[in-house]
Amino acid sequence: MTAMAGQDPLHNWRLERDTSGVAWLAIDVRANTVNVLSRAVMEELDGLLRDLETNPPAGLVLHSGKPGCFVAGADIHEFPAIQSAEEATELASRGQAIIGMLEALPCPSVAVLDGTALGGGLELALGTTWRLAVSSDRPTLGLPEVQLGLHPGLGGTVRLPRLVGVRKAMAMMLTGRSITVTEAVACGLVDTICELPEWREAAVALLSRPRPRRSPPVLDRLLASPLARSYVARSLEQKTRRKADPRHYPAPGAMIELWRKHAAQGPAAFAAEARSFGQLAVSQTSRNLVRVFFLQERLKNTGAALAVPARRVHVVGAGVMGGDIAAWCAYRGLDVTLQDREARFVEPALERAHAYFRRKIDDPARLEETRSRLRADVAGEGAADADVVIEAIFEDLQAKQQLFGALERRIRPGCILATNTSSIPLQDLMSCLANPGRLIGLHFFNPVASLPLVEVVQTDATDAAVLAAGLAFARQIGKLPLPCRSHPGFLVNRVLAPYLAEAMALVEEGVALPDIDRAATEFGMPMGPVELADSVGLDIALHVARILGPVIQRPVSPVLERMVTDGRLGRKAGKGFYLYQEGRPVKPQGSTSDIPPEIGERLVLALVNEAAQCLAEGIVADADLVDAGVIFGTGFAPFRGGPLHYARQAGIGSVTGRLQALAGKYGPRFQPSAGLEELARR
Repeated sequence: MTAMAGQDPLHNWRLERDTSGVAWLAIDVRANTVNVLSRAVMEELDGLLRDLETNPPAGLVLHSGKPGCFVAGADIHEFPAIQSAEEATELASRGQAIIGMLEALPCPSVAVLDGTALGGGLELALGTTWRLAVSSDRPTLGLPEVQLGLHPGLGGTVRLPRLVGVRKAMAMMLTGRSITVTEAVACGLVDTICELPEWREAAVALLSRPRPRRSPPVLDRLLASPLARSYVARSLEQKTRRKADPRHYPAPGAMIELWRKHAAQGPAAFAAEARSFGQLAVSQTSRNLVRVFFLQERLKNTGAALAVPARRVHVVGAGVMGGDIAAWCAYRGLDVTLQDREARFVEPALERAHAYFRRKIDDPARLEETRSRLRADVAGEGAADADVVIEAIFEDLQAKQQLFGALERRIRPGCILATNTSSIPLQDLMSCLANPGRLIGLHFFNPVASLPLVEVVQTDATDAAVLAAGLAFARQIGKLPLPCRSHPGFLVNRVLAPYLAEAMALVEEGVALPDIDRAATEFGMPMGPVELADSVGLDIALHVARILGPVIQRPVSPVLERMVTDGRLGRKAGKGFYLYQEGRPVKPQGSTSDIPPEIGERLVLALVNEAAQCLAEGIVADADLVDAGVIFGTGFAPFRGGPLHYARQAGIGSVTGRLQALAGKYGPRFQPSAGLEELARR
């Protein structure tokens, strides 16, 4: 092959021509572990494509110089610097023009998709004649821009519906869900699949084919007619509105409107996409979701990987949390033993785990392999060989201390010893240990498979190497580790406690349950506090309230005590504040008019104020980690950017003023935290 150089040196691309005249263009972004489309990368591509226009090759193969990653998308680090909708529109239009040049080359082209092709990366591939995917069973192809409050801006809202039809295109773009290469072939997004060693031969074979004549399925062509288009758009709007309030998340509606007006046809469709992208890019929703992306990246980069990854995990306690932690670890590839007092306590956890595996794993061989990794171990023999031992028994200090005393004598020296306690300070638990510094908290959240956060809890006595190992283990099993100081409730439960307590106060005042929940969901919470309490379990909520009541200076709610006394324990009992049918709440009719703003204010500001207090007490290192913990541990409205970020955007003075007004009306529980003053100074 002959390397080709343009007038300026290339930093992110390599271009070579072989003896048959085929050009091989590799993207290999300098100083990045993955390929991303920054301004500089796109400008280099522009110059290369202009050269290829002038001197066309026999064919062009676009591939990656980084194994396992074609292009991960746009360079999100450039997003915060965008100053205006006009600037974002111009960037999108420029990117569209560059991919348009690729599409218009006089020679055929192939994009070789080895691994991740997301967002702008997939939009780039849509500009080639053919798409060749390297075999993989992972979902690697997608347009996830909606997760950043955006929609595709480099032609994706036009080219994808043209290629696969509006049904599949909208399913991908509105959810941001990635698909596998097998799914991509089935819908026409990818032309063929090859094994990794054969990709070069497969690419050349595609170049030799006649240019394809493509069109979406017949039904999708009918749905694009003006009459049907309006009906489809209304149907899509109804579905998306049930999942995301358009006042909070405008991107799905913007995508639907683009298709309603243009049906992915003509230059006007590209221009409209760029303008819409520009408006979304500077919206508060997108700015805050980009912030959440960076918070997630920070947690992902917390701690280094273990020199020797954990292989065996032993979990003590087969209740809902312990069983689900064990199932998750097995699903992530570790060998797991699950211990409880008798086999009858372990069996339900295994049944739940097997049901989860069946839902998540299609391949029979992999399913059986995963099932075999999770075993009942009533005698607790697995503790001796485990790399990680996690205690998840009921919240009783004496019982936990007895267990840890016994475990310390059985486990090997390098084993991580952890507790999943949700409320008991580690200082109290570790007093029974000969080596207190080896105990850490690994506090998972329910449901374990859905909530990504794990609080990794330490005390002043915690060994630094043990803490580092705990952080690395959380990352190994695909969780987001949050380093946290030991204190009753740690961060997440501590912040949730006054939020739930205020909901109970509203119940006692006679506010309708659905109205309390609606006030929270209208703010953007994934569910209201009443339903949340039912989901957690009212007995657990009561137990936590008794422990945290003195910390947050709130009495235990009498209504919560009555519910537990009456056996109304929440969703798991089929009845709590709500009745449950097939796991879903049956809610009575709430108010048909607007909810009084003060209801939502009392809920949200109770949470925000406690988050500020946790910052003041140093429960985590800084305000960003407070926001990250509350978002990923509770589902706090992501488009708000976190409780402390929300306070900043609302104005610290304004938030403090509202808290003072509420304190004057409802008492000292709303007295503004000193953490708000600290936040204002930062």
